[in-house]
Amino acid sequence: MTKTLRFLLGDQLTRAISALDGLAPGDVALMAEVADETRYVRHHKQKIVLILSAMRHFALELAAEGVAVDYVRLDDPANTGSFTGELARAVARHRPSRVVVTEPGEWRVREMMSEWSAALGVPVEIRDDDRFFCSRADFARWAEGRAALRMEFFYRDMRRRTGFLMRDDAPVGGRWNFDVENRRSLPDKFRAPTRRRFAPDALTQEVMALVETRCADHFGDLDSFGWPVTRAQALAALDDFLAKSLPSFGDYQDAMRTGAPFLYHGLLSTSLNIGLLTPHEVCVAAERAFLAGRAPLNAVEGFIRQILGWREYVRGVYWLCMPDYRESNALRAARPLPWFYWSGETRMNCLAQTVADTRQNAYAHHIQRLMVAGNFALLAGVAPEAIEEWFLIVYADAFEWVELPNVHGMAIFADGGLLASKPYAASGAYIDRMSNYCKSCFYEAQAKSGARACPFNYLYWNFFLENRERLAKTPRLAMPLKALDAMSAERKAEIVRDAASFLKGPEMAPTPGGSETEAQGRLPL
Repeated sequence: MTKTLRFLLGDQLTRAISALDGLAPGDVALMAEVADETRYVRHHKQKIVLILSAMRHFALELAAEGVAVDYVRLDDPANTGSFTGELARAVARHRPSRVVVTEPGEWRVREMMSEWSAALGVPVEIRDDDRFFCSRADFARWAEGRAALRMEFFYRDMRRRTGFLMRDDAPVGGRWNFDVENRRSLPDKFRAPTRRRFAPDALTQEVMALVETRCADHFGDLDSFGWPVTRAQALAALDDFLAKSLPSFGDYQDAMRTGAPFLYHGLLSTSLNIGLLTPHEVCVAAERAFLAGRAPLNAVEGFIRQILGWREYVRGVYWLCMPDYRESNALRAARPLPWFYWSGETRMNCLAQTVADTRQNAYAHHIQRLMVAGNFALLAGVAPEAIEEWFLIVYADAFEWVELPNVHGMAIFADGGLLASKPYAASGAYIDRMSNYCKSCFYEAQAKSGARACPFNYLYWNFFLENRERLAKTPRLAMPLKALDAMSAERKAEIVRDAASFLKGPEMAPTPGGSETEAQGRLPL
């Protein structure tokens, strides 16, 4: 009889994961590739390859260490296709005295886990995921009794708790946040740094062939796959970022450039979210770069804030507010997702570029996601469930715990301000300032009305016209609402006409030339 069956999920590829604590002779580590997880949404092909290849590599590393590994492949004819089914089969094979798992990152899987003990007739111990700085219980205690949740205050508490970029009880540099220094646009004669990518080895190529066969109808390209799939590769990617990109990350973290999807960004979120890197070691490495004089404070603080602050904060909000969180729709948005989110076929060059980068790399950096793809969905009133599913599908680092709060709360303000203090709405001027997209766009970034005006310009004001009463008590919107109220009736009518014309026009079609009914089952290729 096996002492303990230790079930590891595909985003728990960390040797120090709590499910492996106390590993003893006779214990078995179970890992299973299951069809349900590849198709509950039709994930980008690169996302599926990333997770399955990383799982297979991790299983080999455990086995080389002497750990007994029971590994079930996706193409195993006996594979049941579900976590519950594979755990049941493993329990029958090994007859363990207990099952140990680490809590998952998604609510739906946590609900599955709560039923396993009764269904399988064996004790199931669900352990905390201690890879995060802040446990779910700690976040709930921090949030209790607060009139409003704000990341900035949470981040300051986390800085004090961890000591990152602190001197005694004060922040290094005398400020908690250097975000105002992190909004420079790129110079015209700019050359993006060459980033470390990893050619698929034989094992990854085997997974790629499997995914092309089983997931041929999924969104995305595989030709450019280069994500780290091992711990060693993830560490090499971290070193590459620290040396080439971190020094300029702060200045240009909000910039966008045609043909340069990675710029100075970390490219570490896939490795963090599946466990090849830990947030603690990444923050330590960044802080050491600052202390050694290899990166400026504005860059290192901004980078650490994304991990220690925002990443931890959205996870806390997710678990604090689920399962009801996803059901809110404060702005009553209901428009179908335009087809160009899949095809990239739009005359708005910023969106065409973002979708093209996303298709090619299963990646777009945070400003492309928030201020282009998310901003347009906000202004156009796209239904929360539609744009949230898109984000979950297309990005290799997207898991619901991180995707849902970022989209639902920050990008489209569907939670009414629980997560963020204002909607991140912007006109074409912002995109023009932070990118070169507008220079080769059909639309004119400076035009406010008419057929060639950038749709972001009139949609921005139309958004405030439609949501004036709902947003009236949002303090950080005082300036745009004051400007809206000062507009003439004629200008407001012009905005409404332009917005209505565009929103009913061909670019906003939810399907490529047919009704939604005719396109049911049509795949986002």
